[in-house]
Amino acid sequence: MNRKLINWIGLTGLIAFISYSAAICFAPLAFPGYNWMEQAASDLSAEAAPSRMLWDQLSAFYGAGSVVCATCVAIYVSDKKISIRLFRVGIYLFTVMNWISKVGYSMFPLSDSGKDIAGFQEIMHMVVTALVVMLSIVSLVCLIVAGCKRKEVRGVGIWAAIALAMMFMGPIGMGIAPPQYFGIFERFSTFSAVGYNAVLGIYLFNKFGIRESED
Repeated sequence: MNRKLINWIGLTGLIAFISYSAAICFAPLAFPGYNWMEQAASDLSAEAAPSRMLWDQLSAFYGAGSVVCATCVAIYVSDKKISIRLFRVGIYLFTVMNWISKVGYSMFPLSDSGKDIAGFQEIMHMVVTALVVMLSIVSLVCLIVAGCKRKEVRGVGIWAAIALAMMFMGPIGMGIAPPQYFGIFERFSTFSAVGYNAVLGIYLFNKFGIRESED
């Protein structure tokens, strides 16, 4: 398969996933007393967190790779007019979500790990989170529906359904499980978008199944 540069850039989604996973796994080593089963992942990147520097180092590829991958996927599906308009809209919304996540959390990180949501910084962090969640859900639903309608993007829709299930598994688990397991279920939600971005990157790498004669 003759891949162009934009197809190779799809691998940045996979690199971003590996980078994020490394940050989640190893940043707690620089945070004495951190309990990953109980505390949120965002506590590791809080401004006052002792793990902030290590988090930034390990997640460097995640921050840049997610946006680059999603943007290239959006450009590719738009240029190639892949599938129906609903599918492309879902991709566009998912890309906007990645941009809001990258810019929003960079502008408004939590000032202190585990701190109550009271100041402007913390409130804006929650506003960004609400936007990210809303856009994630809407984009994934669009992709699921498009996958049900069109066979050529059914695989993308199935992965979207898995990501959406993981996203809902987080808050449902946090609601029914004891507080000491908050961190476990919260990670289902955080990994859903990162993992789906990696999936889209692999689809981009494989040109969304477009045959050479169609490319």
